[in-house]
Parts: sequence; structure tokens; C-alpha cells
Amino acid sequence: MTTMLGQVGKIVVQFGGIILLARLLSPEDYGLLAMVLAVIGVGEILRDFGLSTASIQAREVTAAQRNNLFWMNTGLGAACGAAAFLSASAIGSIYNEDRAVGIAQILAVTFLLNGISAQFRAQLNRDLRFGYIAITDMGSQALGLFAGVVGALAGWGYWALVMQQMTIGVVSTILLITLGRWFPGLPTRKADMKPFLSFGWALMATQAIGYVSRNVDSLIIGAKFGAGSLGLYNRAFQLLMLPLSQVSAPATTVALPVLSRLRDDTDRYSSFLLRGQTILLHAIIGIFAFACAQAHPLIVLVLGEQWLGTVPLFQILSIAGCFQAAGYAVYWVFLSKGLTASNLRYSLVSRSGLIGVITLGALWGPPGVAAAYSLGLALMWPFSLWWIGRISNAPVKQMFFNGLRSIVAYGAAGGLSFIASTFVPTDLYLARLGVGTAAMLAPLVMMYFLWPSYRADVVGIWKSARMALKKRSSPSSLATPPS
Repeated sequence: MTTMLGQVGKIVVQFGGIILLARLLSPEDYGLLAMVLAVIGVGEILRDFGLSTASIQAREVTAAQRNNLFWMNTGLGAACGAAAFLSASAIGSIYNEDRAVGIAQILAVTFLLNGISAQFRAQLNRDLRFGYIAITDMGSQALGLFAGVVGALAGWGYWALVMQQMTIGVVSTILLITLGRWFPGLPTRKADMKPFLSFGWALMATQAIGYVSRNVDSLIIGAKFGAGSLGLYNRAFQLLMLPLSQVSAPATTVALPVLSRLRDDTDRYSSFLLRGQTILLHAIIGIFAFACAQAHPLIVLVLGEQWLGTVPLFQILSIAGCFQAAGYAVYWVFLSKGLTASNLRYSLVSRSGLIGVITLGALWGPPGVAAAYSLGLALMWPFSLWWIGRISNAPVKQMFFNGLRSIVAYGAAGGLSFIASTFVPTDLYLARLGVGTAAMLAPLVMMYFLWPSYRADVVGIWKSARMALKKRSSPSSLATPPS
């Protein structure tokens, strides 16, 4: 329950930040930050080297191993920060944008901060102290937003966004160290680090490939069409990632340590996996279906008229969000069963294809890039299920129908919502939202009574929610697997 409340608070802060800063800053300001992050962001993956997840996933971590992991992450953070600082001029040359140089140099510091805090966060995960993680995330986001708004009101432009990022990094590091109540000792050669490194390097390589495939769109748009076009695309992509990251991240935080402990108990593993997947799918796909149908009034009301160019991009990317949500459970299987080498091979195949499709889509500008990204993820989902079915005993058939059922149900309801709202004048934004909401809820109510498997999903979600509320006294209750 603590995790849920903390995540709700974090979403409110981040969504509030999108609203406030979008009205104070221009698409070009966001585009400049996105240019830099698209390039240096891969350093964050190299900085972690998969060691945080390796620590969470491991059955046991000794004090000596934890000390070594801390120093590894800290050293990698310092190295990646230095590399980012020295590469700043090259980043500016890629985009032919001198302003990107200073942004990259300042943000290089965040690599060191995140390297220092990585194992503090990982240990809180291992101990199932999700409430402390929620406090850290919500507190750092709130103070980061405050710093960004102050900077924007002071007329600092894109530097306000840089200040926001820096504040989040500093506050998060301080809170994790304070709440972790652990002081790392000196590194030692006596601790066996091979299991962590073998798990971590494969995961790191997989995540790096995934990062490139997710950010090649920003790189192409920024280099080819400039900061303004990238700013519009970036806002659409961030609106996509907000529900994805803020629902999937805590779900993974809870699911991974539990599934890792259940990996040898097939029945309980499958039951917990399918229950978690169902909750995730209905939450995310329901949000995207409505947001896609009502993108025009939502974006005008939330971001303002200057962001109207984001509407078609967000509608296209919403399709990608649905299929990305459908694939999260596959990711849980890869990690919880320690199949990182296979995950790397899968990513090499699937993400290479995605990069190729996106590059081709760039011929049609930002809308073509968005459409290509959505098509690529739609094809990757069934391919990922086929792949995981070959190497594990995961319930892939049930996972497929869970995803298909959610996509069909909310896709149909979202389509009716869009059609109904077209009968309302375009400038009556609240009226369009009201009609669209009613038009979406009506078919969902009908499905509940006429579609048994959809009704079973809803009842299961309701029971899980009641169980979480009942056990609110302990954050670990959310991680209790079904018997």
C-alpha cells in the first residue's frame, strides 16, 4: 500500500511538472535537453552495468559482495561522467547545436551521483522496503520540479530543465544514503563477484541495445529536423512514458524479487506472473486507449495551444505503449529466471529490426518515426512470447491471451470514445472529454456482463486491490505471492 501511495504521489508530481513547465518553456527548450539525453543516456546503463538488478535477483548477497558492488558502481559512475563531459563537444557537433555542449557537461555529474546511490537502492529493494523507495522517488521529483519551475520563472529557459535533472539526482542520492542506513566498507578480492558480473554484463548489453532502439528516433529527429520538432516529439514520447514507467517500474520492483524466489515453484510462479501481468495490462492499456481517443482536448488543456503538434504523434505512440505494456511480463521472466544471456540474444535480433524500421520511418518525418516505432513494438510482442516459450516453462499462451484481451477490450472502447467525441465542437474541450468518457465506460460495462474472461480479469484485479488495502500496515504485503 505504501508503494502504491508513493507511486501515486510521484505520478501527481511528474504530471504536475509536465503541466507547469510546458506552459513556461518552449518546445525548443525541451528539444535541446532531449538531444543531449538521447546520446549520454546510454552511459547510465553502462554506469549500472546490470549490477543493481544482479544484486536484487541474487539469492544471497554477503557484506563483502555488497561493498564491492558499491565501489564498482561508483567507479563506473565516475568513468561515465568523465566520458560524458569530454564528449560534450562531439554531441554538439552531431546536432550542429552549440547549446548542447554545456548541457552535456553539467549533466555528466549525475552519473557519479547515480553510481554512488545504486546499491543503496538495490538493498532497499532486496529488503522489500518499498516505502523508503517511494519516499525517495516522490521527494526527489517534488524538489526537482520546484527547482525547475523557479528556473523557468526566472527566465532561464532550457537551463531550468537542467536544474531540475540535477536536483533530482542530488536529492535522490542523499535520501537513499540516509534511509539505507548502511556505510560501505573497503573493497576486497576475497568476495566472489563472478555471478554478479556474468549476470550484469549480459543485462547491461541488453539494456544498451534497448536504449539505442528507444532513442534512435530522438537522435534522427534532432539531427534532421532540429530542436523544435524534437521538442514536440519528446513531449509526446514523455506523455507515453509517464504511465508506462510509473506503473511498470513499481510493478517490476515488487514482482522481480518475488518471482526470483518462486522460480522453482512452477504453479505459484505462473499464478503470480499472470496476476501481475493482468493488473499491469488493464491499468496501462486503459489509460492509453482513453488518452489516444481524447488526445486533442487533453493536450490542449494540459500543455496549452503551443503543443498542438504533439497530438498526432501521441496518438500514434499510444499504440506502441499498449504493446510495450503487453511485453513487460516477458521481461520479468527473463530476469527472474536468470536468462540474461538469452535476453541479450533476443534483444540483438528484435531491437536491430526495430532500429531498421525506425530509420526507414524517418523518411516521412516525425509522424513516420512514431508509426515505425509502434509497428516495431507490435511485431516484437508475439515474437518475445515465442522466444521465451522455447527456453522456459512460462505460461506464454495465457500471457498472449491476457494481452490480446486487454488490447481488444480497451481498443474497442477507445474507438467508440473517439467517434462519440467528434459530434462535439472541437473548441468545447471539457464537453468532448465528458462525452468521450461516457462513451468509453459504456462498452466496458457491457463487456463486464457479456465477456466472462474480461469479467474474471476485473474481479481478480478488484480482489488484489482489496488485499493490498487490507494489508496496508506492511509494504511487503504487496509482494506476497499467491498460495
